[in-house]
Amino acid sequence: MKLNYKRTLLVGFAFFLICAFWQAYDTIVPLMLTNKFGLDQTWSGLIMSLDNILALFLLPLFGALSDKKDTRYGKRTPFIVIGTVCAVLFFVGLTFADNAQLAKLSEGTKDTYWQQNYTVVNREYHSVTNNKVAETYTVHDYAAKVYFNKSYDQLTDSEKQQVQQWYGDLSYDSYYVYNHADDSYKVCVVKEKGGGLFGKTVYEYADGTPLEEGARTTNAYSSLVSAAENQFAHTVTQNNAGILAIFVIVLLLTLISMAVFRSPAVALMPDVTVKPLRSKANAIINLMGTAGGILVLLLGMVFGTGSVANQMMNYTWFVVTVCGIMLVALAVFAFTVKEKKWNGEMLAAQAELDKEDPEEQTEQNAATEKLPKDKLKSLIFILASVALWFIGYNAITSKYSVYAVNVLNKDYNTTLLIAQAAAVVAYIPVGILASRIGRKKSILIGVALLTAAFTGGIFITAASPTWLISVLFALAGIAWATINVNSFPMVVELSKGGNIGKYTGYYYTASMAAQVVTPILSGALMDALGTMSILFPYAAIFVALAFVTMLFVKHGDSKPQTPKDKTEMLAGADD
Repeated sequence: MKLNYKRTLLVGFAFFLICAFWQAYDTIVPLMLTNKFGLDQTWSGLIMSLDNILALFLLPLFGALSDKKDTRYGKRTPFIVIGTVCAVLFFVGLTFADNAQLAKLSEGTKDTYWQQNYTVVNREYHSVTNNKVAETYTVHDYAAKVYFNKSYDQLTDSEKQQVQQWYGDLSYDSYYVYNHADDSYKVCVVKEKGGGLFGKTVYEYADGTPLEEGARTTNAYSSLVSAAENQFAHTVTQNNAGILAIFVIVLLLTLISMAVFRSPAVALMPDVTVKPLRSKANAIINLMGTAGGILVLLLGMVFGTGSVANQMMNYTWFVVTVCGIMLVALAVFAFTVKEKKWNGEMLAAQAELDKEDPEEQTEQNAATEKLPKDKLKSLIFILASVALWFIGYNAITSKYSVYAVNVLNKDYNTTLLIAQAAAVVAYIPVGILASRIGRKKSILIGVALLTAAFTGGIFITAASPTWLISVLFALAGIAWATINVNSFPMVVELSKGGNIGKYTGYYYTASMAAQVVTPILSGALMDALGTMSILFPYAAIFVALAFVTMLFVKHGDSKPQTPKDKTEMLAGADD
């Protein structure tokens, strides 16, 4: 029995377009909410969690509806076609609402922020480590502190003119150094801008002296101008709340459209693939999804969506391009996948296989038995671990684009691309490792690596070399692959043949619930502590807690034989 790779690849185009959408959505929508509408991290996190809130009840609903619906095109295909077309239309429409807000924001300039003297958050304030400084500054005081290390009222008329001129001339490559010990500021400039993977940006003070060892640079434009832009955007939103209301409504329609076909798309592969080949087929499906995400990240690099200079960019053409790719993938799927015919062939082949497997009925009967207490305890600890590492990991995926632009002043597309590429490369070695040492030990290694990667992220600054950030994200990608490949099988290992669906539901309930909570919780912490720097410590702590709960898992850790076909090692759950 051999897998029909061509058919599986064609079915995988549905998952390809799903992952392409989510990669674009998860990176640009947080930037729209914070940069264009001036929302704080709590409200931004709440809106970003809407897709997971909807998923909790819409995915089972549309999955069940597609089970019952039967057309001449099959059960799943109509949902995939209609859902994709609607999602594309609404996603493009979302950028029109964003552009309407952008038009309002065009009224604001550096001169506006200076003349109206906006109050902005002090980037040096941290309620835990540095709560002795002011939590907020006016633009006048902040600029005077950075440029002259004085408050604005202490400046002479000549100095006031100088600092206003400096503020008006601020570029995206303007930086300063803050000395925590004496609460002092010094303007610095880029002496040498590092390029490529191993390039390191070198800074020096305005008088030409080099920075002290360990001095941390902060982007002055982000602190003084972008912060004022956000404050201006917040004011515009308050005065024109209708635009935000339209944005959220269109966003909800987009998310509902995606929910229409996500479950049917995932269910299609088992519909056309016999049971023994589903692990291998799932590997192909996951690779197709990864390809969709990587393609969108490459597009983001072309369009500059992660550039500090493009915080107020028009996203329409980027989204139109992504949606164009989704429609091409849909066309390939619609014109090549013969769902009804392939499903009939699968049912006939599966019936023959079931005749040869007398244990199948035994497993179906055993599925109704109550889970023993020791296995139930393991299931609870596995699900707790799933929730904890998703809380940590999803905090990064939902907030990193904003963090990269505003704190690291880096293009998020590059680092996320490296993480995904590393995950793909790691799948087969991870599968080999699990076949030799078991799933539990493999997961513990993955959790430890992910904790290390996120802990390392705490110390990354705008001045950090590109190669170091790349290494940390590659490590995170490998760690996530190690966790993801082994965790879902551990959950379904505790099930029997007739209730795999129920245990799959347990897995997704744990992961989705975590993804509902974490954007809100991490955002609220950022707002409460007055800094985005809590992101990586937050993620590292929750992932580390998952290591503790996994230690109590005693079941679900069978040691599978190394598959003859290495592609089976790529199979994982649809996360």
